[in-house]
Amino acid sequence: MTPFKTTHLYELLTLILLALVITVLSPHDEDTFQYQVIQGKPWLGDELLVAPFNFPIYKSDEMIQRERDSVRQSILPYYQIDTLTGAKMLHKWEEEWTAKWSKEVSDEAYYYYMCDYLRDLYRNGIIEEETATRLRQDDVLEVKLLDAGQVSRLTPVTLFSTPMEAYQQASERLPQELSKSVIRKFDPSNYIQVNVYPNEAKTQQVIDDELRNLSKSVGVVQKGERIISKGEIVSPHQYDILQSLRRVTEEQQGGSLRQALPMGVGTFLIIVSLLLGLWFFLFYYRPKIVKEYKNTLFFSLLILIFSVLTIIFARIELGAWVYAIPYVSVAILVRTFFESRTAVYAFLTTILICALYVPFALEFIIIQFIAGMLAVFSLRSLSSRAQIIRATFLIFVIYNVMTCSYSLMTGGALGRNDLSNLLYFSFNLIFNMFSYLLIYLIEKGFGYVSNITLVELSDVNRPLPRQLSEQAPGTFQHSMQMALLASDAATAIGADARLVRAGALYHDIGKMRNAAYFTENQGSVNPHDQLTPMESAAVIIKHVTDGIAMAQKHNLPPAIQDFIRMHHGRGVTKYFYNEYCNAHPDETVDVDKFTYPGPNPNSKETGILMLADAIEASSRSLKDLSKETLIAHVNKIVDSIVADGLLNDTPLTFRDIQTIKDVFAEKLATIYHSRIAYPELKR
Repeated sequence: MTPFKTTHLYELLTLILLALVITVLSPHDEDTFQYQVIQGKPWLGDELLVAPFNFPIYKSDEMIQRERDSVRQSILPYYQIDTLTGAKMLHKWEEEWTAKWSKEVSDEAYYYYMCDYLRDLYRNGIIEEETATRLRQDDVLEVKLLDAGQVSRLTPVTLFSTPMEAYQQASERLPQELSKSVIRKFDPSNYIQVNVYPNEAKTQQVIDDELRNLSKSVGVVQKGERIISKGEIVSPHQYDILQSLRRVTEEQQGGSLRQALPMGVGTFLIIVSLLLGLWFFLFYYRPKIVKEYKNTLFFSLLILIFSVLTIIFARIELGAWVYAIPYVSVAILVRTFFESRTAVYAFLTTILICALYVPFALEFIIIQFIAGMLAVFSLRSLSSRAQIIRATFLIFVIYNVMTCSYSLMTGGALGRNDLSNLLYFSFNLIFNMFSYLLIYLIEKGFGYVSNITLVELSDVNRPLPRQLSEQAPGTFQHSMQMALLASDAATAIGADARLVRAGALYHDIGKMRNAAYFTENQGSVNPHDQLTPMESAAVIIKHVTDGIAMAQKHNLPPAIQDFIRMHHGRGVTKYFYNEYCNAHPDETVDVDKFTYPGPNPNSKETGILMLADAIEASSRSLKDLSKETLIAHVNKIVDSIVADGLLNDTPLTFRDIQTIKDVFAEKLATIYHSRIAYPELKR
C-alpha cells in the first residue's frame, strides 16, 4: 500500500479549499425551483405541469427594461421660464430711453418697437446655445414650459431663441420705415438675457412616477390551468410563465436566503466527494502523480477555471452558451502530460462538477462525456501537435451529431436551437485549437515535458544534436546507440521510453567543449598523455557541468537536464582514480577529486540511462563478442553499479534490473552479431 506522506495532506487540504471556493461562487439563489427550464429546449419535467395555485405572469427583465426605456423616451422634458427677467430688461430699456435715447432719436416709433420686441422675445423664451443644440440632437419638438405658478403649457421648441438668434431678430423684424442702423446703435444685446432653463428635477420626478406605475406582470395563471407537457418545446411565453412560477415558489418557501446554508452544505459535500474520488484514484492507482504536489495543483487549477466559467454563464443566464466553453481541453491537456485513464477520470470529475450549474445537466453530461472519450481515444499515441488539431475537428463534429441526436430522442425532431448550437460549438472549436499553445505555457509553469516536446527534442536535426554530430561524431554515435538500448529497456519495465530516448540524445552534449579528450572521438593522438591522472579526471568530470550550462542556454526542459546531471551520478572516474592510486601507493587519495558532482539517479528513466551509458561505452572494448561474453559483461557492469549504491534513490526493483540486463544482452548481441565473409572472385 502507498504510504501516506505530508505532501498528501497538503493535497487533500488543497482539494477541500477548492471545493469551498467553488461552493462560495455557486449561484444558490436559483436552485430552490425543482424544474430546470431553458427556452427552446424540450420540457423534461412531469407529464403535464398545471398551475398549483394562482400566480401572476411576471414580465422578463428584458421586457421591463424596454418599457422603462419607452417611458423615458415618451416623457417630454420640463423647462422653467423666469418671467422676472423679461420685466427687468423691459424696465432697463424704458429707463435708458428716457435718460439717453429720447434726446438723440426724436421718433418714438423706435421706443415702441423695442418694447414690443422685448415683450415677444421674453414671452416665447430665450435659451442657452448648448441647450438648443441638445434639443436638436435629441429630436425634441416640444417641451413642457412651467411658469412661476408651476403651471405647464406645451410649447414648441421653435418658439425659443438663443441669444444670437434674439439679437438677429431685432433687425430682421424691423418695419421698413425704421432704420437698422438706429436699432444697432441701441445695441439690443444689452437687453437680451436667458430666461428659460431645463427643470431636470421635475422631468425626473415625472419619469419616476410613470415607472412606478408600470405593471410588473402581464396576466395571471389560474390554479389548475395547463402550463406545459413533457417533451413540449418551451416557447418564450411558457418560459415567462415557468420563470414566474419559480419566483413565486421561492417566495413562498421563504426566499433563497433561508435556503442558502443547507444548499451550500449540500453543494460542498457533493463537490468535495467528487474531488476526493479523483484524488484517491490517483493515490491508489497512480501514486507517482500524487507524489508531487504540483500535479494536484495542476488538476485543481483546471477544475477551478472551468467551474468558474460555468458559474459565470449560469449567473448571467446564458445556459446554452456553456457549449462554447472548451471542456474537452481538460482531457486534452491532462492526456498531454499524463496517461489516458488519468485524463478520463479528471475530465469526468470536471464535467460532473460543472453539470451542477447548467440547466440541462443530463444532456450536458452525455454530450461532454462522448466528446471527451473521443478526444482521449484520438490522442492515445500522442506524438505531434497536429494530432491535437485533428482531434478538435472530430470533437466539433461529434458535438453537433450528439446535440441533434439528443433533440431527436427528446423531441422527435430537430429543434431550432440546433442551429444556434452550431455557433457555440464553432467557438468551442476555436478555443480547443488553442490547447496546443497552453501546452507550452504549462510546461514552463509546472516543469512538465509532454510527449510532443519529447518527440521534437528527439529530432537529430535540432541545433544541439546536429552540433554534437559535427563536433563530436563518436559521442553522437554513442548517444544514438544508448537511445536504442535505453528506450527498449524502458519499454520492457513500463518506464517512459520517449523521455529516456530524448535524455540519451542530450546526456553527453557537454563533451563538445573538449571532444578530443574522450576516446570515442580520438584518433592516433591521446591528449591525456600530456596530463596527470587528476587533471584528466577533472576534464572528464567537467563534461557534466558543461552539459548543464549548454542545456540551460538552449532552454532544455528540467527533465532532460536531469539526465545530463545524473547519468554518472556520484560515480568515480575509476580509470584515472586507479591510475593515480597505483602511481601514489603511499598517499591517502582524496576520492572526491575523481568523483562526478551528481546527484545519483532518482527515477527509473535516469537509472536506465546510467546503466545503458556504462554498458554501451564499456562494450566497445570487448574483443570476444559472443553471446555468453556479452551476458557476463552486462551482469558485471550492472552489478558493480548496484553494488556502489548509485541506484539506491531510484524505484527500480531487482526484477526491473534483471529485465534490463536481459534487454541489454539481447540488444548488444544483435548489434555485434557476426557477419559472413564475402568470397573473393577467382578469375
